[in-house]
Amino acid sequence: MIDTMTNDRLHVSIDGTAGPYIMVPVSQLGELRELLKKRGVRYDVEENAISFDGKPEVAVVDLGRGADGSAVQAILDSVR
Repeated sequence: MIDTMTNDRLHVSIDGTAGPYIMVPVSQLGELRELLKKRGVRYDVEENAISFDGKPEVAVVDLGRGADGSAVQAILDSVR
């Protein structure tokens, strides 16, 4: 899945202690949620979106501590 803001692929970040997460433009949040739901991936969307330097807002999608970040990355990479 391509990030419409950066034209790079969305990626699962594994830094931090809360587990893997994905930062996605708010405009793509619905599409990502549908994809994760279809594949049976549990997730939570953080309440507040983030905006950097006046750019469009970005949502953080938490996958949780037990999530397999590599498997979710493979799902994201399967979408063109």
